[in-house]
Amino acid sequence: MFTEQNTMYKHSFIYDSFFSPMRTIYVVSDSQLEELKRKERINELETLEGSRKRLEESYQSRIKILNERKNELQEELKDLAPAKK
Repeated sequence: MFTEQNTMYKHSFIYDSFFSPMRTIYVVSDSQLEELKRKERINELETLEGSRKRLEESYQSRIKILNERKNELQEELKDLAPAKK
């Protein structure tokens, strides 16, 4: 018997079938899965190390800029100090 719910399900199924991308399923052995996981972890580790290196370089660069500005301000303060009598 066709009810409104069945009709909605069929429309949804047809819509999903035409507009949803096809999914591919791979079947792999346990050893292949472990190797894939190992490669993913190695890739993630390399990415983290690269991110850390860039962050440290950026941090050091910013510290250098701040120290240079601090020195400039200290020199300006020396020049602006009232003359001692």
